[in-house]
Amino acid sequence: MKINSLLLAAAEEALGRVLTMTQPADAVLSGYFRVHRELGQHDRAFIAETVFGVLRRRYGLEHHTGAATPRRLLLAWLNRVQGVSLRQLEPLLGRDDALWAAALKGAPASREQGSRLRDATDRESGAAPSSAGVASVSGVTSPKGAPVPPSDGAPDSAPPLYVAAELPPWLVAMLAAEMPEGEILALGRALAQPAPLDLRVNALLTTREKVLRQLIIEGINAQPTPHAPLGIRIDGNPPLSRNPLFTSGRIEVQDEGSQLLCYLLAPKRREMVVDFCAGAGGKTLALGVMMQSQGRLYAFDVSEARLNKFKPRLKRSGLSNVPPQLLASENDIKVKRLAGKIDRVLVDAPCSGFGTLRRNPDLKWRQNEAGIAELAAKQRAILTAAAALLKPGGRLVYATCSFLRAENQDIVAAFLAAHPRFSLVPANQVLAQQHIALDTGEFLQLYPHRHGCDGFFAAVMARAP
Repeated sequence: MKINSLLLAAAEEALGRVLTMTQPADAVLSGYFRVHRELGQHDRAFIAETVFGVLRRRYGLEHHTGAATPRRLLLAWLNRVQGVSLRQLEPLLGRDDALWAAALKGAPASREQGSRLRDATDRESGAAPSSAGVASVSGVTSPKGAPVPPSDGAPDSAPPLYVAAELPPWLVAMLAAEMPEGEILALGRALAQPAPLDLRVNALLTTREKVLRQLIIEGINAQPTPHAPLGIRIDGNPPLSRNPLFTSGRIEVQDEGSQLLCYLLAPKRREMVVDFCAGAGGKTLALGVMMQSQGRLYAFDVSEARLNKFKPRLKRSGLSNVPPQLLASENDIKVKRLAGKIDRVLVDAPCSGFGTLRRNPDLKWRQNEAGIAELAAKQRAILTAAAALLKPGGRLVYATCSFLRAENQDIVAAFLAAHPRFSLVPANQVLAQQHIALDTGEFLQLYPHRHGCDGFFAAVMARAP
């Protein structure tokens, strides 16, 4: 679409608000669009795509172009990622922008150019000229360690690993203890790409084959997911909220990795099952279908807002065995009353969410090392409380949408050490029993660069009879 100054200004304003990192990016954009109702559908799509594109590539854009303001980041993304030529952008450039853009045309900026670029950025922000190489505008600060363009006149050197991988330096350091640099780079590059749209077919109401045929008739490019038996992957992001397949409950949006977690729990008809951290209910609905709407499936969560989002999904699904339950905490009386009575418990614990960076790239700046430690304490407490629900011989699945050992293997190891009546069940064996040909070892560990889905971890544990 044609980019004009008004549209660029709107995108700049929206990005500036997002970069304060006071709220999740999708919430900020939703609020911005509610205020600016004059923006059309295509304008909103451009703004959203641009903002999320910048978030995914921010480290590289700042490193290679010296972009440190929302406007410069937008222009750099349009040029370096979207392929919009600087000549096409010239009508949108102010005097200082033009100087900055000129340095992008060929060789890296000279020392003099680098100084002029920094001074121009400082003038935009109202700050005094700085020699630090990191500019701050309206509460927006360049990520720590992200330099301005090379200023020694030499060819651009290879960027640091965190820049190439588009991951925070502290996160790269944590990953380096678990995987080689090449793997970190592959993971980071995969996380910097937009995620595909995955659907789950409601087997109570239809079949995957019927849904695939209907989507193809509607001109939507759809394929079965590689591993999840009821999954469908769609190219692009077609509007589905008013599609009869969606409104009738025959399909739900759910990442393939999330679907696979449910096959690890493998609930049966007439069992008593708990989804301990149900959220908006995507996995709860999948579990209910596997139970053929028989037995009892409790959807627990401490967030009323998330459970409210679940209720219309539940109504569409046709399930009749799911009572959503709002908890005050993991130690709520509703939980204690079920102690020792439950056949299977899924704990999709609150986590860093780094496995979902394709969808939530702002998490890179809203999480930190201290936050991971706080989450680990919460994860241990939730897992312990959930385990108390199981009857002898019951199954417990602990899961996160993270690839960090501190949130995954370390939590499971500590739990098993403290609860000798529980033992690890190899995840590959459980999936094989479900006729799913996916082997990641004793744990389910999914990565976008290996498996094409969000990053997930899961461990299966059994309580002794």
